[in-house]
Amino acid sequence: MDFIDGLKQFAKRVERLKETITTEEATKTSIIMPFFQLLGYDVFDPNEFLPEFTADVGIKKGEKVDYAIIKDGQPVILIEAKWCGDNLEKHDSQLFRYFGTTSAKFAILTNGIRYQFFTDLEEANKMDSRPFLEFDLMNIKQPYVHELKKFHKNAFDVETIFDTAEELKYSNEIMKFMAQQLSLPSDNFVRYVLGEVYSGMRTQNVIEKFRDIVKKSLNQYVNELMSDKITTALRASSTPEDEDETTPDEPEVATTAEAPRIVTTEEELESLFIVRHILEDIVDRGRIHHRDTMSYFGIVLDNNRLKWICRLQLDGAKKFIIFPTEEKELIRHEIEGVDDLYKFKDTLIKVASRYLDD
Repeated sequence: MDFIDGLKQFAKRVERLKETITTEEATKTSIIMPFFQLLGYDVFDPNEFLPEFTADVGIKKGEKVDYAIIKDGQPVILIEAKWCGDNLEKHDSQLFRYFGTTSAKFAILTNGIRYQFFTDLEEANKMDSRPFLEFDLMNIKQPYVHELKKFHKNAFDVETIFDTAEELKYSNEIMKFMAQQLSLPSDNFVRYVLGEVYSGMRTQNVIEKFRDIVKKSLNQYVNELMSDKITTALRASSTPEDEDETTPDEPEVATTAEAPRIVTTEEELESLFIVRHILEDIVDRGRIHHRDTMSYFGIVLDNNRLKWICRLQLDGAKKFIIFPTEEKELIRHEIEGVDDLYKFKDTLIKVASRYLDD
């Protein structure tokens, strides 16, 4: 089972359980520990997942954090657990006090449903007041699944996560800000917009007059933008792909009066996010696109079908990834799921680099 499938199945279980869980301890054993099992940790091995980790703070000795994830004998992640019915924003987290006294670079505050990930971007050895990543089991979003997977035991790397944490933190804050403006534009935002379109004095009465106009305009723009993108996507999916190369053993698709509708799956989109992440050191993410066909899910550079990086066949009992050689031959590898794309990092970089050199 792929990571995202296991995560969604677990979320359904939590949805059923959460109303019956009334204590912090029950939250830990029923939700939090199984969550970290999904991330590959042996929660029953204190050399890997240590409960009641001691973190002395100043003259106070014996202070304990709920859990610490241990690597090479040292804590790398501190975890503070709350009851699943608690609002995390209400807590003056003990993590703020403990963070600087250990070698841990990351801290997680959770009620088993929401997971807030912290580090020290603003001041070394002092935990930031705002998380750089928030993950909600009841509202699983594809891009955040990709970020969460970086905390999997098999993928965990301090430097890799820390390098992307700043961009992730501020991009999340910007999205929250924009969501707030779409709901209820602030005085400062309305004043800024009026500065671009209104020549009169921007008094409080003027701001109140234009607030609803700004809100409606913003939402209309977003709706039209989404409508245009959906229309473009539908046109692309309904147009037969004019590919120069074919995949070995690929069956011909019969021509009918009405072509079957192509549906891009979450697993296919996850593969696109993974490839973008793997290649982000050599090419901007925005240059990597997908082209979905009846036979395969293709990932291409610059939305150019001739610059295809790989093709994925994920619908059948057996799943494959296919690469082009420099001689235009096709090499196929069987995979268990999209997580296996990380095993082909070098090949993906090699293929993409060929197009960058053109």
